[in-house]
Amino acid sequence: MARADAPSADGRQVMTGAAALVRALEDVGVTDIFGMPGGAILPFYDPLLASEKIRHILVRHEQGAGHAAQGYAMVTGRVGVCVATSGPGATNLITAIGDAHMDSVPMVAITGQVSARAIGTDAFQEADIVGATMPFVKHSYLVTDAEEIPARVAEAFHLAATGRPGPVLIDVSKNAQEGLIEYRVPKKLDLRGYTLPGRPNQRRIQQAAEAIASAERPVLYLGGGLNRSGVSTEALTELVDLIGVPFTTTLTALDAMPTDHPLNLGMPGMHGTVAAVGALQRADLLVCLGARFDDRVTGKVDTFARRASVIHVDVDPAEISKIRTADVPIVGDLKDVIPALTAACREQFAAEPRADVDQWLTEVTHIRMTYPTEWTDTDDGLLQPQEVINHLAAKAPEDTIWVTGVGQHQMWSAHYLKFNRSRSWLTSAGAGTMGYGVPAAMGAKVGAPERPVWLIDGDGCFQMTNQELATAALNDIPIKVAIINNSSLGMVRQWQTLFYGQRYSNTDLHTGAGTVRVPDFVTLAEAYGAVGLRCERLEDVDDVIAQANAINDRPVVIDFIVSADSQVWPMVAAGVSNDEIQIARGMSPTWEEE
Repeated sequence: MARADAPSADGRQVMTGAAALVRALEDVGVTDIFGMPGGAILPFYDPLLASEKIRHILVRHEQGAGHAAQGYAMVTGRVGVCVATSGPGATNLITAIGDAHMDSVPMVAITGQVSARAIGTDAFQEADIVGATMPFVKHSYLVTDAEEIPARVAEAFHLAATGRPGPVLIDVSKNAQEGLIEYRVPKKLDLRGYTLPGRPNQRRIQQAAEAIASAERPVLYLGGGLNRSGVSTEALTELVDLIGVPFTTTLTALDAMPTDHPLNLGMPGMHGTVAAVGALQRADLLVCLGARFDDRVTGKVDTFARRASVIHVDVDPAEISKIRTADVPIVGDLKDVIPALTAACREQFAAEPRADVDQWLTEVTHIRMTYPTEWTDTDDGLLQPQEVINHLAAKAPEDTIWVTGVGQHQMWSAHYLKFNRSRSWLTSAGAGTMGYGVPAAMGAKVGAPERPVWLIDGDGCFQMTNQELATAALNDIPIKVAIINNSSLGMVRQWQTLFYGQRYSNTDLHTGAGTVRVPDFVTLAEAYGAVGLRCERLEDVDDVIAQANAINDRPVVIDFIVSADSQVWPMVAAGVSNDEIQIARGMSPTWEEE
């Protein structure tokens, strides 16, 4: 076996491809990676042990490495990194790679591969991970020559972080890791065909300002691209306050603006607020900033905001007019577009009187006050999950990072948590990946160790990746977990209640009913080196949360036993118009049409 590095007589830096891979990661500024070793990636792990710049966190499942890299990236704004071996190690990353693709998270996944001469022979633990992930990576590399490694790493990180962020895969054969090269820092990137949008088209910016000035019922439709772009809250707030009209924030943009901003209508879509859904449906102009007209927002597309013209701003030209035709398309980075649009609107408003929006503001305010997001207590005597989340929000420190799994608890969290700064909200939106929560929270805490990290998870989601509690405990990553334990796959059960005649086929998890708990989450937490707590009474909620907030030297898990009959409202059933939003089963809001 060749040494990781072997300086030549003339002082050149000669090293193995594996050592070059470590060095290249150091050169692009990587300080933390999440992974698990195996045969095909083992040459990389040997020189990694000697790195003084990179902390490696050993996960218990490769999917956990991927979601942890996502959480790290979303909190820091830097590229997250995960590592796995070939075959099942690599395929276990696929879910996290797909999730990162759907939510535009910058991530580089590094996988080992069998030696080049064995590729295509069905060798032990061989898998075509480049082919398997091709539909949902921004780009992928199969590296079979050690000489390629420094350049491919530099390119991968540039691709992952620029334009519309996303995951990039580097699959490195074992022979490439073992070969010797003279290490050179790449002088330039060779990315033929990859171009970033330039400055936004000023004519389009002016058209947008004119459309905003003439609109009587405009709505700002704010998407997750605002967070991915890194545009400052101050710059966005300046634009919002200047235009002075209602805005909605998609599931991935809930922390883009303060929750208590007077113009904030909350989340639109399938489980959005009545005010957000109603405003979009009645608007005469949508100013879409970094959103993609997702089906969970639009409902039946041809009935969505049918009265409205559309200004659509996105860094990815493929999103413009993909689902809803843009009357004013603007391709550009939101960090450039937001200040340019602010300046153009200020000039436009000063040059000519703008349309009166006072009546529109009054109408929207009336809808918001008439239909606040509320819940009805169930009659089984169990805790109400919405109330638990309200208490969590009230007792958490102001700089808390909130993470969720996927399902009912995710939607309740979207409605009842409060945000006042960006990079405070992590959730799996486009892919809706159960099991995202624990590793994503772990990655967030690694990226921002000074901030409290609370995960609100469901008992179904939690059981998919709870093994990463061991990773958190052993690596001093003190996340806090609130399990909203309704003993069921809650969102699926809700659909069975509403659309399948209450035939609950395979949604009862039996995790919290009666005296037998399988698993017992308190005992499970303790087995993993965490603190386990349980809460079943409303009068104990604040005390249990206070206990968890006081523990900062290890993970904490609270098992909140809640009602399985609690449901998420409002709701728009799949495939119908947003006009058919319901505020409870069989109940819809009433409002005057234009």
